[in-house]
Amino acid sequence: MTRIARVQTPDGVRVVRLDGDRFIPVHDPYAAFARGEEVTDAGTPVTGTLLAPCVPTVVVGIAQNGPDHAAPVQAWLKSPRTVTGPDRTVALRRDAGTTVAEAEVAVVIGRDTTGLTAENAHEYVLGVTAVNDLSSPDRSTLDPRNFESKSGEGYTPLGPFIDTAIGLDDDVALRLVADGEVLADTSAGAYPMSLRTCLAYVAGWTTLGPGDVIMMGAPFSASPIRPGATVEVVVGEMRLRTPTA
Repeated sequence: MTRIARVQTPDGVRVVRLDGDRFIPVHDPYAAFARGEEVTDAGTPVTGTLLAPCVPTVVVGIAQNGPDHAAPVQAWLKSPRTVTGPDRTVALRRDAGTTVAEAEVAVVIGRDTTGLTAENAHEYVLGVTAVNDLSSPDRSTLDPRNFESKSGEGYTPLGPFIDTAIGLDDDVALRLVADGEVLADTSAGAYPMSLRTCLAYVAGWTTLGPGDVIMMGAPFSASPIRPGATVEVVVGEMRLRTPTA
């Protein structure tokens, strides 16, 4: 199992694998994935601060993949500039109504998705990470396209690492916690539409590439939060912590 992360070091941003509490620099994991090879080390351990584990050009959200939806798969786009890393404080908007935290599985694409189908989708996925799809749903009555409700600064906390061992068919834990209180406790198996189906839908309309992210929706894993709460999204063994203000 390889857990891939990005860290800010005194010498710049490095891509690393996690070895316990150590950060081991690695060569480009996307290039290795495209060649069908394992990630290889590129130096001695470094110190630094965890960043978002990838830098997506495209962030896709899956719609109608929650508890009350039986509609076909649909998707929407979220600005990649809303992506932030673990433990970064996010200032919640006071002018947009209630803020909702959504615990979701995020799939990180490993290579060009040309040819991706539901059956072979795993061949295009580098791994899985955790995402908190922060939203202002009150705005959706005025803006059904989700631009206003999804565009808050820092409204896409991502990380803390990419777990390359989690498979698309794994029923991993999915949990939302605020200030130590469990608000939602479910799993990837609760998605009405499978991760493979969602990936095939998106790839059928647009080509994604290395580092792009698809947020798979919130199956019983969304809850209003108040400013000042510390929110945690748990996906498998990952715990994404986001203080708010």
